[in-house]
Amino acid sequence: MSLWKRISSHADCEQRMAAYYDEKGLLDLRLSLAPWIEDRIMSEQLTPSSTDQYERIALKFNEDLQQKLLSTRTSSDQTLKYRIVELCALIQRTPAVELYTYLRSGLQKELQLAAEKTVVSTGCQSSMPLNPYMNMNNTAAGLAMGSAYMDTSEGLGAVVAPGVVAPGVVGPGVSEVMHNGSVTPMPVRPKIELYNVTVEIQRSFNDFMQCVKALNMLSQSYHYVLNQHNNPDAEATFKRCIEEKGNIVALLRRSFMCYEFLQDLVITELKNWRRQQALAGNGAPFNETTLDEIQRCFEQLEVFVTQLLSAVKETIAVRLMNAEDIELTQLLEQIQCAQKNLVCSAFIVDKQPPQVMKTNTRFAASVRWLLGSQLGLHMNPPTVECIIMSELQAQRFVSKRTHEGSNCNLGGQSSGEIQNCASAMEYQQNTHVFSAGFRNMQLKKIKRAEKKGTESVMDEKFALCFFATTTVNDYQIHVWTLSLPVVVIVHGNQEPQSWATITWDNAFADIVRDPFVVTDRVTWAQLSIALNTKFGSTTQRALTGENLDFLCECHCVTCIAYSKNCYYILIYTSLDEKLQRDNVAGEYISWNQFCKEPLPDRNFTFWDWFFAIMKLTKDHLLSMWKAGRITGFINRAKAQNDLMQATTGIGTFLVRFSDSELGGVTIAYVNQYGTVTMVSPWIARDLQIINLADRIRDLDALRCLHPTDVNVQPLDRDSAFGEFYTTRDEEKPRSDGYVRTSVHVRTGDDTGSISGTPHHPMQSPHQDSMSMPNLQNSTIMHL
Repeated sequence: MSLWKRISSHADCEQRMAAYYDEKGLLDLRLSLAPWIEDRIMSEQLTPSSTDQYERIALKFNEDLQQKLLSTRTSSDQTLKYRIVELCALIQRTPAVELYTYLRSGLQKELQLAAEKTVVSTGCQSSMPLNPYMNMNNTAAGLAMGSAYMDTSEGLGAVVAPGVVAPGVVGPGVSEVMHNGSVTPMPVRPKIELYNVTVEIQRSFNDFMQCVKALNMLSQSYHYVLNQHNNPDAEATFKRCIEEKGNIVALLRRSFMCYEFLQDLVITELKNWRRQQALAGNGAPFNETTLDEIQRCFEQLEVFVTQLLSAVKETIAVRLMNAEDIELTQLLEQIQCAQKNLVCSAFIVDKQPPQVMKTNTRFAASVRWLLGSQLGLHMNPPTVECIIMSELQAQRFVSKRTHEGSNCNLGGQSSGEIQNCASAMEYQQNTHVFSAGFRNMQLKKIKRAEKKGTESVMDEKFALCFFATTTVNDYQIHVWTLSLPVVVIVHGNQEPQSWATITWDNAFADIVRDPFVVTDRVTWAQLSIALNTKFGSTTQRALTGENLDFLCECHCVTCIAYSKNCYYILIYTSLDEKLQRDNVAGEYISWNQFCKEPLPDRNFTFWDWFFAIMKLTKDHLLSMWKAGRITGFINRAKAQNDLMQATTGIGTFLVRFSDSELGGVTIAYVNQYGTVTMVSPWIARDLQIINLADRIRDLDALRCLHPTDVNVQPLDRDSAFGEFYTTRDEEKPRSDGYVRTSVHVRTGDDTGSISGTPHHPMQSPHQDSMSMPNLQNSTIMHL
């Protein structure tokens, strides 16, 4: 089936391409000479070596095209004859190179559309984008090859049809964060079905094998000519061989064009897998088993390219002319380059090291080669080594593209000392996995770069570089791959800021980038998805719309432009004002506002506060948070307003996170006077002594839990928290004569005064020096 017939079988594709050709008045030309144009252009060299050669090809095509058109004038259809004359006139008016390039680009678009119709699911169901954090302005990052392997795509390989998003590239309208807090996925691109990719590879390979059969017949005829040069039939056979070889060369070029597209498709899908791996570092869902399907595609491609390489070599061996076949030699070099690219791209980190890495602490990682068994490497497995690189070293290394270098000297580029940094690759027969596991690595030393301005060690990114040297198909090849960025710390108090660096990088990095460049500002819509993903994966319950509203209040940004400069000022909005998420979703949040600049009237940043709340919830409030008993993200004014309007009256309470205390949780309740009381915040060390549920049980003033965004109905205190209470054993007399004591929580409503609580000296509450006067012995604060 011709390419145009495949396009015309899909109405949308036919309409799109018809509009493309009609823009230059070439639609009738494409329709009337469809097979001839396809055979001629697709048999030409894909990437001519020089401009002069390209012009010669274009001029020759122009002449042959006119002759082909004129030869069709014998038709009895007068209308067709007149149209042919008009087309010939159009061809003469159009520069040859322009005409040839336009038709050639059109064929590439058709080829891509036809392949996509075969390899993508026809359902086209909406799904979350590969990078849900990035908005519609970041759509161009996915076409080039990744930084850890060579980019050999040139010329027409980068052409994408209008309105078509190349596989792996996030298109317009990624997602919208609605006011209710839900993330609404927008149609981004059809989901690639890897099974159908394998079917398409097999179909293209079967088409190529027809060329192999023709090549075998040519080889037999060629040897007949060599052995029977005095035979009268030899000259006719020789001429027939020349014609057959020309047809075979055209088929080989066409097969390589199909192969090259399929290889780019599979490698792009691998890049998408790696991007999903980075998002998984923030807690996003991740299906690791997809890598097995990608490996099957790599294995099929390796068989395809090996056979293609062999066929080109055999065709070159059929020397019918004394002159060297330059075009076939160029095609051979292109196929060899594509094969090396395939082999190098298949070397990846399948199990990432910890992204916040503490010195002198054991950690693990593993690398995998998706073509190990296919290349026979498992018979003599190479040893993989690992070093740690700084961001600058990684940038310099990647820019050199050392895959094809004669020497892969990486020892002098290390920024630290890693123990147990070498491992031999192993092949698992039952799973067909060829990998090297590093189970006991340990970073002993680290060399840091000089800091500039406000930079800290928690902002500095490193990466583990895994590399190996082996021989593939008679040539030596150096493969390497970089891990996701890591931050190296020496003390636990460096962990929060380090996770800010990693969270931002995982969420907002482009699929293809220089290590480890990332944008320094994002919209609130993007940031809210990242925060929701991080908090939800850590605490096992996603944030709700009201939770995101509260965070939005903390991060509402107004942009003020002055001539060429744009300054971003943090506005802490009035607590009584209801912010609409859709009004601020497009406002930008800078990296400094995210984790460097203190919040208004606070001595900590937004990230410090958010991370502390996340850690407190995970360590001490997890079960109650998952059950929806904690309102959490609500400001003080709204909490007071909601409680005053509650129909359940005195004793109604809610649990909220303190916005003035790092990692603090507090209770707001309606007291006996009908006003709202705020209990001073409890932090982790308080909850280690008495957990939150037991504290609520101790406070007799708390009677009814106010509805939360999960539990929409009021709940009796004991019904809401009873399952989380700690069982208290009945007191038994001690044999040593001492009387047992217990620790309980009290407030002024229970004792009639504002005396300190709890009564045991170990229960002294933490001083809230940032939000209230020095009430060191008090756990109560009246508004």
